[in-house]
Amino acid sequence: MSSENVLTPYEKVLAARKSDRPDIMKYIEVLFDDFIEMHGDRYYKDDKSLVAGIASFNGKTVTVIGNRKGKNIEENIRYNFGMASPEGYRKAVRVMKQAEKFRRPVITFVDTPGAYPGMEAESNGQSNAIAGSIAAMLKLTVPVISVITGEGGSGGALALAAADRVYMLENAVYSILSPEGFASIIYKDAKKAPQASEIMKLTAQELFTAGLVDGVIAEGDRCFSDIARMLEKELGILGRMKSKELVNSRYDKFRNIDRGEIK
Repeated sequence: MSSENVLTPYEKVLAARKSDRPDIMKYIEVLFDDFIEMHGDRYYKDDKSLVAGIASFNGKTVTVIGNRKGKNIEENIRYNFGMASPEGYRKAVRVMKQAEKFRRPVITFVDTPGAYPGMEAESNGQSNAIAGSIAAMLKLTVPVISVITGEGGSGGALALAAADRVYMLENAVYSILSPEGFASIIYKDAKKAPQASEIMKLTAQELFTAGLVDGVIAEGDRCFSDIARMLEKELGILGRMKSKELVNSRYDKFRNIDRGEIK
């Protein structure tokens, strides 16, 4: 569970964006063994903003997927600030389907301001790739766990978080769009992002209270060990469920959210 909330919603947005937060490669290094990265979507190219591969967790083979933003401006540009293109989502789907074939659980780490909105991405089928990733996740017959570690922006984040269990770090945020974008639409002024953050209900604590995420993980010295314990617990629970039960439960989870019938 989260420690006491001491930051305003917009301060949490800024905290979620900090470049010194652990990235996908750090989570892989600390939580998993024997990681083997996989590349390419088998159609066009490899999207470096999205890391995907196979690893070992407590002796069990799992599939790991996550956004990569970079730690400095050079890396930001190389990894497109963590904004995946269609090729990234198609790579994710390819790796998830392979995980299903070999009965491997899927674990995703989400940290993206959103999918890349550029002309090339749109021309290459960005919206279809996002929808395809969401649909693929909902149909997977293996356990799926997602952790929002920083920014969880729009459909670009949801495309990697349609999971059986969704957790957030205490200073992570998860929303339909950025507060600046929201403020530009509602207030016609992006500078009113702090006010927008107050009404968007995008913090981990607010989303947990609303029943939209399954838990909040405190940040700090115990963060990695708490994530490891959570993964061990949830994989144990989900691993005992039959394939059809997993799919039906996951479908109901998101349909209930859509209908406003959150348990």
